[in-house]
Amino acid sequence: MIRQWLIFQFVAMVLVTSSEITLASEIDFENDVYPILEDNCLFCHGEDEQESGLRLDRRGYMLRGGDSGLAAVVPEHPEKSYLIDVINHVDEEMAMPPDEDKIADEDIDLITRWIQAGAVWPGQMDDIAEEEIDHWAFLPRQTEFDQDCIDDFLREKLAGAGVSFSDTADARSLIRRASIVLTGLAPTPERTTQFIEAFAEDRDAEERNAAYENLIEELLASPHFGERWAQHWLDVIRWAETNGSESNLYRKNAWMYRDYVVRSFNEDKPYDEFIREQLAGDVLGHGDATGFLVAGPHVPAATVGQEPTAIRQARADRMDEVLQTVGASMMGVTIGCARCHNHKFDPISIQDYYSMSAAFQDVEFGSRFPELADDHPRVLRSTQLRSHLDDQRQEMRSNGWAWVEDWTGYEEVHFPTQTIDEMRIVFNGRWVMLDEMEILEADGEHRNVLAPELGAVITDNPSTHVASQPTSNLNNGVFGTKGWRGVSKKGNKETPWLQFEFPKTVSVSSIRLSSNREDFLETDYLEGMNKSKYGDFNIEILDDDGQWRPFASTAAMRKKSTDIEQRQALQQKIQEVIGALIVEGPQPAFLAQFVEPVETFVLARGSPESPRDRVHAAAPNRLGGDLGIDPESPGALRRQAFADWLVSPENPLTARVMANRIWHHIFGSGIVPTPSDFGLAGAPPTHPELLDWLTGQFIESNWSMKSMVRMIVLSDAFKQSNAPNEAGLAKDATAQLLWRFPPRRVEAEVIRDSVLQASGRLDPTIGGPSYRIHNVKKRYAQWEVVDNHGDETWRRMLYQERMRRVDDRIFTAFDFPDCGQIRAKRPVSTTPLQALNLMNSDFVVNQATLLAERARSERGDAIDAQVIRCFELLLCRQPSQDELEASIEVAKTQSLELLCRTLINTNEFAFLP
Repeated sequence: MIRQWLIFQFVAMVLVTSSEITLASEIDFENDVYPILEDNCLFCHGEDEQESGLRLDRRGYMLRGGDSGLAAVVPEHPEKSYLIDVINHVDEEMAMPPDEDKIADEDIDLITRWIQAGAVWPGQMDDIAEEEIDHWAFLPRQTEFDQDCIDDFLREKLAGAGVSFSDTADARSLIRRASIVLTGLAPTPERTTQFIEAFAEDRDAEERNAAYENLIEELLASPHFGERWAQHWLDVIRWAETNGSESNLYRKNAWMYRDYVVRSFNEDKPYDEFIREQLAGDVLGHGDATGFLVAGPHVPAATVGQEPTAIRQARADRMDEVLQTVGASMMGVTIGCARCHNHKFDPISIQDYYSMSAAFQDVEFGSRFPELADDHPRVLRSTQLRSHLDDQRQEMRSNGWAWVEDWTGYEEVHFPTQTIDEMRIVFNGRWVMLDEMEILEADGEHRNVLAPELGAVITDNPSTHVASQPTSNLNNGVFGTKGWRGVSKKGNKETPWLQFEFPKTVSVSSIRLSSNREDFLETDYLEGMNKSKYGDFNIEILDDDGQWRPFASTAAMRKKSTDIEQRQALQQKIQEVIGALIVEGPQPAFLAQFVEPVETFVLARGSPESPRDRVHAAAPNRLGGDLGIDPESPGALRRQAFADWLVSPENPLTARVMANRIWHHIFGSGIVPTPSDFGLAGAPPTHPELLDWLTGQFIESNWSMKSMVRMIVLSDAFKQSNAPNEAGLAKDATAQLLWRFPPRRVEAEVIRDSVLQASGRLDPTIGGPSYRIHNVKKRYAQWEVVDNHGDETWRRMLYQERMRRVDDRIFTAFDFPDCGQIRAKRPVSTTPLQALNLMNSDFVVNQATLLAERARSERGDAIDAQVIRCFELLLCRQPSQDELEASIEVAKTQSLELLCRTLINTNEFAFLP
């Protein structure tokens, strides 16, 4: 039999092979296939015209495909060939030729068989259609230069335009400019006076330079430096503390990532490390850095619903948010353009897009307990509190008591140890919902014996069973609304119950359960959140007669008993420790969750319902994107490898983009004026050689961001006056060539923080939870501003709750970003609302009162002295004689408070000198 079977297989193989040879030999491309293409396709997809970027007059172009990014022809695979889809009119929107001009069925069959046979095109089997990369941003950087400092590069360009640097700015302008650029705060009057004296014209050049360099070092060392530059980074990645969807839910403790960024800038963390930690901090000891990956908006699962196609689409949208964040901030390219088709401008294909998404397939939007070092204050406090909790629990058990612990988002029911094979929970209510349940062992690591890999079998009451939310949802590790339900239908007197059968005997002492633990882990400040939807229940075990016997009741545990005062006191102590742990110990934070990566496919036209070829983790192919890892590598390794590719010195983008971004935040415009788009659609660099020189300096400084800032602000270019002159305005009105320091309005945060500093009420505390200005809302209600001027809000604006789609009623008018879109460069508008807010808002009225009180307290009853002090506090100078006289008149006839509001409204206060 085996011999006959082998003979049969051999004959079959020969017949199949010979039939394929016959099939191939039957098709004459020149006489059979090409005439079909010529008659139906080449008019729109030939040498002279290529609609949708597709050419069909050469085999190489067929293999590459057009703008769709899908190969028109995949030899031997007609099912993967996009050409077959479009000529078969699979998608009417992409049907070619359209309408009644469809190619005849017999001709489609011929083309299909031609592709099946290998798409043989005589004379073109080695044809390759690959475009050369000639855009400056994707080419290796220049390394040889004639100049060796910033000013020489700029002077050369200025000389070519027939203009030159302006004179050095006066001392007051310099300290105000440097202070705001580096720390986001105006200098104090006292520090300004000190610098003016040290920088006076009667000092020699060496003393003046030393005074300025000392000022810069002082500002770089200030803890406020990290706050200022963190804000720039948060703008670029559109970080916020709500998800921006219809529900716009608060992201619990997302501020931990903000604090990581502040620390990184203050510590001068090398930029390459900064990148690595944000992409893979979970395995590098910096779990709080991964908030970067989920900084963008997303739609939560409850809003998406349970329809499978909606779930797949939402997942694709979340992955796109990750890629947009990485592309805009670190790569300086618009990655999202390749989601549905090849990038129309840059060398990024649709295959590149999905290969990049494969590198981040383990990332999911959500919260987790961040990985913290053993000596972290929260870890140390947790150890101390949990020791107390263990002692108190042991005392409860030694007395044979059972009790319930409220952990806000879930409950734990504790009882004396039970050694069992089965257990049952019988609920008192007729409608029950649980999202997850854990039954914990009494000893050791308190292992969850309901973990699916341990083989426990969960069944529920058949008469209350809800098919759409089965018991399998109870131990799938997914928190939220997609859990288990039990419902007593009309006329049914039975209540829901759950039964657990274990493959071997276990000793258990507690149960952890919740109705929507996602709320506790993910969000906060919602009315009615963290409420249990299961009520009280009895825990039952089998007695010796095989009958279910209740041994614990949560109703009894919750009932206050005056006859057991010791138990009640101990219960209260336990709850107090739990309350302290929730606030002072490690907390869940919106820093991303990590899931098992799934296979990644190219999605035709960006639709999850149209998967094509499978791809593996990689960076863009034309930029040397091979990550050098196994295709089946775990998610963290993929992210680490992608980070390594990003910070490779051979990568033409990463260091260039950050060097340009630093320049942009100092001068108000980058050498590349589009800081997050270095592609063909972006603006070209004004000084390409200078940018490459700066990039080299950046890498050689061990990617030191402070070194870059220091070098730029010490340049003559930065120290120039901002005064206009006719020659400069005629040649370069926007000062792109930097013949003067470009004047610009300061950001919303600078205005607000400087007002608080002037009144003496700025709380300088670094980091921690954001101060609240909004209400506690219902799930689908809108956030409302309740108080954004009270004393609890007098911290830097960086620490204000950053909500998407919410106007803070004052400083949003000054172009404070909504965080829905990437803001690599904030717009600068001028509107009447700005003046109205700076004159009449509650915040300014309140602060003007405090400013006037400070001036009176520090200068006594003399009106002229009070006026002078107001000028010093707000503008760091004394008024001229005319200003003094006019201001005294206002203070006498109106009020000193009104004068303060007027000074806050001046261009001098709101613009960078």
